[in-house]
Amino acid sequence: MSKTTKYEGYIGRTVAETDWRKVNDGGESGKKPNVVYIVLDDLGFAHLGCYGSTIETPNIDRLAAEGLRYNNFHTTAICSATRACLLTGVNHHAVGVNALVESFTVPGSPNSLGHISNEYGTAAEILKIQGYGTYAVGKWHLSSTGDRTQSGPFDQWPLGRGFDKYYGFLPPLMDQFNPELYRDNSPVYQTKKASEGYHASEDFTDNAIDYVGAHVNAFPDKPFFLYLAYGAMHSPHHAPREYIEKYKGKFDAGWDEIRRQWYENQKRLGVIPNNAELTPRNEFAPAWDSLSADEKKLFARYMEVFAGFLTHTDEQIGRLIDYLRRLEVLDDTIVVFISDNGASAEGGQSGRFNEMVSMYIRTEENDISVGLKNFDLLGTEYAHNHYPLGWANAGNTPFPWYKIFVHSGGVKDPLIIRYPKAIADPGAVRGQYHHVSDITPTVLDVIGMEKPGEIKGVPQKPFTGTSFKYTLANPDEKTRKRVQYYEIFGNRAIWKDGWKAVVNHSFSDSYEDDVWELYHTDADYSEARNVADEHPKKLRELQEEWLIEASKNNVFPMLPGNAIHNPKHKMFNFQIPETRRTFRLITKPFDIGFSNILFTGTFTATAEIDRRGDGIILAYGDRHGGFTLYVKENKLKYVHASGTREWVELIAKDEVPAGTSTVKLQYIRTGIKNGKALLFINGEPQGQLDIPFARNMLNLGNATIGGNKFSPVSEEYEVPFAFDGEITKLTVHSAGANIRTEDEIKRFLIED
Repeated sequence: MSKTTKYEGYIGRTVAETDWRKVNDGGESGKKPNVVYIVLDDLGFAHLGCYGSTIETPNIDRLAAEGLRYNNFHTTAICSATRACLLTGVNHHAVGVNALVESFTVPGSPNSLGHISNEYGTAAEILKIQGYGTYAVGKWHLSSTGDRTQSGPFDQWPLGRGFDKYYGFLPPLMDQFNPELYRDNSPVYQTKKASEGYHASEDFTDNAIDYVGAHVNAFPDKPFFLYLAYGAMHSPHHAPREYIEKYKGKFDAGWDEIRRQWYENQKRLGVIPNNAELTPRNEFAPAWDSLSADEKKLFARYMEVFAGFLTHTDEQIGRLIDYLRRLEVLDDTIVVFISDNGASAEGGQSGRFNEMVSMYIRTEENDISVGLKNFDLLGTEYAHNHYPLGWANAGNTPFPWYKIFVHSGGVKDPLIIRYPKAIADPGAVRGQYHHVSDITPTVLDVIGMEKPGEIKGVPQKPFTGTSFKYTLANPDEKTRKRVQYYEIFGNRAIWKDGWKAVVNHSFSDSYEDDVWELYHTDADYSEARNVADEHPKKLRELQEEWLIEASKNNVFPMLPGNAIHNPKHKMFNFQIPETRRTFRLITKPFDIGFSNILFTGTFTATAEIDRRGDGIILAYGDRHGGFTLYVKENKLKYVHASGTREWVELIAKDEVPAGTSTVKLQYIRTGIKNGKALLFINGEPQGQLDIPFARNMLNLGNATIGGNKFSPVSEEYEVPFAFDGEITKLTVHSAGANIRTEDEIKRFLIED
């Protein structure tokens, strides 16, 4: 006798008579809800209109009005770690992402795998097993730098971690006008040039709409999961000109006054408690009234650009939400909106026209002069700009500190959830304490789904996150989460039952020198009153609890303090080894994976070429900083771009012959800001060039053999300017960051 199936009783009916939603779900409840995660980057707690800002975000505000805002939601304070928690429902050290996937401690340490451990399935992998179509668009930043090559390995790229389709970028940030893009597992070019109106946020939204529309039309009864992670609001702050001009003069009052206004708005909106205090301006942010007229003009413009960028991003989110509404699936969709950490202090005290360079030049006077000189270029494809940290302090109102710091300014972020079928009081604010690792357990709880015991043959470890499904319908129910630890680059904190202990390791040279603070967060929402001296026993109790949680979650060993996000500018001591790489038979542009190792300090690049015409032999970086070695009109040329709209070039004295020849570039780092380049053709010296502004920031990739694929390092050509011929062999020999003395450099060059 055959088994009864869920299709019995439908046999013999016409298509019109059959409710296939019930068939696919196997019951009267209809199909399972769709799920959309929308993630913004470096967006502070106060930046959205619905969280108190005067920046226009009507579409996100509408999500909040139709859903819930959370005012006690927390992230990890940095991007990769937060995304790992979000997608797995597990604390970030436990899944192998201690901070950034570019960060490494001891080889083999389980907390720094450079990707998410396979023992913790992603939301895409879990939902795919349940029949969901799964789509990722935008920032990934969850595969190690060594995996970001055209040939993979792809097992930790989106398609390897449960997504059916992917379109976006792999590193931590990108040029919004000239991005490094991948579709599924293959590199692709943007659809049009920046001069033709291209912007990555629009492109990502177009692709998200395409993926969802195709899915719903192909499989109307099958739910989907969309993970949409914009590059916004991370630097560079890029927006179409009309969005920037919309805010002209709107921030002339300065960050002190704007911060006060936003704080009052938060009180009025009920998004912070009535007894919440406004913490003092951060000690590294100067008083607005102390600034010169030029500084005020420049700093206000940086914020106008950021605001325009956010409003433009909000418009893209609105396009997606409106599409889901018109597609008649919005109310059947759980929409989750978050930021991955608080507003960032990477712009330093004076803002940066090109943060990728000036974060390591470290001269505020230079930042101001460069910013004023290039004032009209801020926000365009020719800038890689970031606002001053005073604006980040405002963006994190009413809290102290920033991204990377585990005070509330780094970890307390917006969370909006829209799902009308589970929410009885849309537009309300929820105050229960929760963490980004709680989101996926919550979504699965709402759906009525459990995490499988095995994914792809790998036994699965349980969630560490706590479902907050209970908060959707119960505004007054007490927080069910009991404890949450934090650690990023030695900055540490723990919250337990309404108390928080926290320490900024960034400002001490050893863990023994760290000074812990204590806050009674149930009574002091903003972390405004350090009560460590009044409650030493409570502080000690929490410090011991932190050690317990750290041990349970593989926190040790910890990374050193991070230079980039520290306003005191404590620098990493990079230990990059000597490296040699050889590439063969390149006939079209080929991306090198993690090229920092090759081009950080002194190196040589020797190419055996078979030339028919012109083109690039090797390019590193883009117009925001880097170098390019190319042939044009039979001349071998080397151009080094400062990233601040300045270039120097070296033209070989002899022509490059057609056919086979050998060309060589020697790059010698002569100081933290200086370098020297030498060219050779068939062993003959062709001249040398002193470089007064050597690249002072590790590049995020973007090294290409046989082309310049993103924005051009030299304005003399248009990308990709592919080499016409064959690069038969290219050897790059890097001396590493540890070779610094003149004798060491000479020995390296002679041996090479």
